[in-house]
Amino acid sequence: MIEEIVSYNKDRVVMIDEAYIDFGGQSALELINKYDNLLVIQTFSKSRAMAGMRIGYAMGQPKLIRYLNDVKFSVNSYTMNRPSLILGVEAVRDDDYFRKIVGMIMSTREWMKKELSGLGFSFPDSRSNFIFATHEKYPAKELFEYLKTKKIYVRYFAQPRIDNYLRITVGTDDEAKALIDALRTYIR
Repeated sequence: MIEEIVSYNKDRVVMIDEAYIDFGGQSALELINKYDNLLVIQTFSKSRAMAGMRIGYAMGQPKLIRYLNDVKFSVNSYTMNRPSLILGVEAVRDDDYFRKIVGMIMSTREWMKKELSGLGFSFPDSRSNFIFATHEKYPAKELFEYLKTKKIYVRYFAQPRIDNYLRITVGTDDEAKALIDALRTYIR
């Protein structure tokens, strides 16, 4: 599907945001050698848990990267400082730890998906560090308010089309179990 978009828009730059790619998605990175209009963008904010460092990067044909470099200082208000650079390098060096943590998150996510389904929740398949879930019988706002009383914090958006969904971040195994236990108590 992504390749169709890129090939259909050859006269435009197509940017693919892969912020959550490390949690089990399929990267479009292999397409950058085939298409000169493609930029694949990734970040350290999600899987490396370094949102405050503001480390992101783009991969594409040299010509597109050159264009980005030509304008980056005039439009990029988040230039990286020395501590961010040092910590980013160290995060890349510790690949074993990175893979271990991402694996734990993916394992907990899969367990949560099974448990939430068993409680009557439905959701699109998640390949990220959160699940966007809805329940047919219990309104999201009601569940959100209940979970707050248990000191379990999920995200609720009072917006059209998504006002009956909760964005549930995949945390530790203990946090996931507390969420599921609280929901089991509430859902009759």
